[in-house]
Amino acid sequence: VDLVIQMAAPKGSSRLVQRIGRANHRLEEPSRALMVPASRFEMLECQAAREAVAENAFDWEPIHVGTLDTLAQHVMGCACSEPFSLEDLHAEVTTAGPYRALSYEAFEEVVDLVATGGYALRSYDRFARIVRDRNGRWKARNAQVAQRHRMNVGAIVAAGTLNVRVASRRGGASKQLIGGRKVGEAEEWYFEQLTPGDTFIFAGQVWAFQGISGTDALVTHAEGKDPKIPSWGGSKFPLSTSLASRVRDIIHDRDHWRVLPGDVQEWLELQETRSVIPTADSMLVETFPRGSRHFLVAYPFEGNLAHTTLCMLLTRRLDRMGAGPLGFVVTDYSLAIWSIRPMDRIDLNALFEPDILGDDLEAWLEESFMMKRTFRNCALISGLIERRQPGAEKTGRQVTFSTDLIYDVLRRHQPDHLLLRTARADAAAGLLDVGRLGQLLSRIQGHIRHEPLTRASPFSVPVLVQIGRERVSGDAAEMILDESAEALIAEVLDEEAPA
Repeated sequence: VDLVIQMAAPKGSSRLVQRIGRANHRLEEPSRALMVPASRFEMLECQAAREAVAENAFDWEPIHVGTLDTLAQHVMGCACSEPFSLEDLHAEVTTAGPYRALSYEAFEEVVDLVATGGYALRSYDRFARIVRDRNGRWKARNAQVAQRHRMNVGAIVAAGTLNVRVASRRGGASKQLIGGRKVGEAEEWYFEQLTPGDTFIFAGQVWAFQGISGTDALVTHAEGKDPKIPSWGGSKFPLSTSLASRVRDIIHDRDHWRVLPGDVQEWLELQETRSVIPTADSMLVETFPRGSRHFLVAYPFEGNLAHTTLCMLLTRRLDRMGAGPLGFVVTDYSLAIWSIRPMDRIDLNALFEPDILGDDLEAWLEESFMMKRTFRNCALISGLIERRQPGAEKTGRQVTFSTDLIYDVLRRHQPDHLLLRTARADAAAGLLDVGRLGQLLSRIQGHIRHEPLTRASPFSVPVLVQIGRERVSGDAAEMILDESAEALIAEVLDEEAPA
């Protein structure tokens, strides 16, 4: 490889170095790369990444705490090897960095999970995988249990994919749906949130979900209908915390603008004229009308995951405030929420109060399919549910059905079950980025800069353009948001205020 072309921003200086290193991978030869940012914000991120690499300032990783579902799998693996005593295995486990703070009581709870499934499941014989021998040590219950463990060992839960096929009716009295032309593939979890009849965007078209047959997701054309579920874009890397801080510094430091391309400098200057350039330690929030709707656009620079979680919670709070929120979109740099009523008189410090991560987060998680999906992964890793068995393998749908039943039982009868706690911690760290969101909310308290505007600002264009790409259902579909990006930019650049 002679040259690496980095499409879009790298999201982290360490990731950029790793990718550049694939070019001219020979001793004492420089590696070369070309970065191709997709927006002006990404241009700022690319510049920040270049400077970080030049300073050897690489992204830091938080200290990871060992997960208890992974420990449960290790305990079962030890039992398959030879009988163990609790004291000896606990002493060994705590020599590993991620588990150095693991208490003996917590370790006993993990062993009890492997031995009984936990208090609510101990009456079911299938969850008893280890037993005590005559010497009081723990061992695998029998050879069959050990065999099943070895078939399912592993801490990476591969996301199953389904073929997306156009459904047609089979002849005969049953009129059963069968899969026809294949239009693509998508991860299995995406369809877990859909019920037959739900519409969504895939491969540039609107489809109605009809059901799952084997490894096929069956869909039919839904022309003229609004998609209920936003389009699926796969998984994306989050913007690193250290790089986000550098981007905020570049925006705030006018002297730093000189190293940027001319059009990016003009964009920043126009933002300063039409709205405001935020300081590095503050968060800019703009409110303005557009079409028949009202917008709130904020610029936290904390990454897609944290912004998505924040929007989920903000829309709940805005609904209670009577704003009538209709939908939201996010980028790694900003978020936009639109509503029926104006949001320029809302107390923004109260809206972004850190207590939003309390009851609001709890209530949302109770309603979200996300917790069940995270619990499924924890159940598979811990060995509570086995996907592979001698002579057979459960489909993802079967695994989901099994884990959903257990999840509902545990929530009713043992809400503090170890795997429920592990699932919540996993969701908070990975899918929700709650830790980073908490740091953001603490950082901006008393440092929110509100700018009420009469129209969209230059900074708001990249996130507003996303709305046309991921339309939502309901009243928001009436908005004038399917206009081209050029029309939106022309509106922002127009010297005269819009009528």
